[in-house]
Amino acid sequence: MTVDHVLVVAGPRLAVDPSLLHGLVAAEAAGLGVAGDFAVAADAGQVRQLLDGLGVGSAAVLLPGPDPAVRSLLTSGGDWAARTVWYEPDVTGPQPVHPASTHLYGRGVWGLAWAVRHAVHRLRRPALRIAYGPDPEQWGELRLPVTGSAAVHVGSLPVAVLLHGGFWRSIWAADLMDALAIDLADRGYAAWNVEYRRPDRHGWPATTADVATSLAVLANLPELTGGAVPDGLLDLGRVAVFGHSAGGQLALRLAADGGPVPVALAVSLAGVLDLVEGQRRQVGTGAVAAALGGGRDDIPPVYAASDPMARLPIGVPQLIVQGASDDLDLIDFNRRYVAAARAAGEDPGWLEQAGDHFSVIDPAAPIWRATMAETDRRLGR
Repeated sequence: MTVDHVLVVAGPRLAVDPSLLHGLVAAEAAGLGVAGDFAVAADAGQVRQLLDGLGVGSAAVLLPGPDPAVRSLLTSGGDWAARTVWYEPDVTGPQPVHPASTHLYGRGVWGLAWAVRHAVHRLRRPALRIAYGPDPEQWGELRLPVTGSAAVHVGSLPVAVLLHGGFWRSIWAADLMDALAIDLADRGYAAWNVEYRRPDRHGWPATTADVATSLAVLANLPELTGGAVPDGLLDLGRVAVFGHSAGGQLALRLAADGGPVPVALAVSLAGVLDLVEGQRRQVGTGAVAAALGGGRDDIPPVYAASDPMARLPIGVPQLIVQGASDDLDLIDFNRRYVAAARAAGEDPGWLEQAGDHFSVIDPAAPIWRATMAETDRRLGR
């Protein structure tokens, strides 16, 4: 679908400076190549009026604020529901919304940038959402090369599994990897962007179980989709798992654990690859211990199973990617992980280039292009 416009509407009494939001919307819209408008609605009636006036090719982001009448619209239907992302800067927890809409929360003002991106990406290149379990957070989104492209018809497609980061916290979700999923599909991959239960709400065992299941279920996608994914379309001998930040840890653990669908290449994008030291240094304001359920001295078996540094040698080809302008602790973890892997007899690829923590998941960044050149080479493409 052609998307040429995004409308962002703030409800009444939203506790954020409107001029700050207006500037952010303008910058994000320009980066996405669409027109951007921002409005502050006086009441629920004006919110609905603005939504009902959405034109073809328009996406919407709504910041409801505290007004009960505006919040009642979260579950409302209408032609605009499928084009709407609800975003709340504070930590509300999941909220019920119309099944065609999306709800994001808890990322502060800057999180509106991600909501705008998601609103455009989900319409510009829609994905097939497939549940791999009964919980609302157990799903993946599959994007394939565009219908009619040579990549769909020539043999089977290599698979890129995407595991998002966010220090294993529920405020961060699979939308972080939308742009990569689209880029990978354009490159001829089947992009499988995974959501999973995060440990802050469900516990560490649920997280690790979901990640393992999300990989194993690739073998059953033809059955799960009623043939929408044809049998034999996916090349399960060429599966690359890309994990960003905390997702890098999950990707390397997934590769080390093994399973019915083998990992041909594990790609860590600014991954948290030393959990013991990460816990000692309190990275992410104590994110490691909060996710795993305690420190290494409290739960040594959990760290032994989860820490990429402790799992060496992993026995699966790896590519470790790190932006040179990222957090210094992450740079240190990644450099020492590569040295430890080599000392253990493995030969991981190592890319440290210009870029920050999010450059490694930006399709326009040189470090991502270098990552894909090396990925393609290692997968024999």
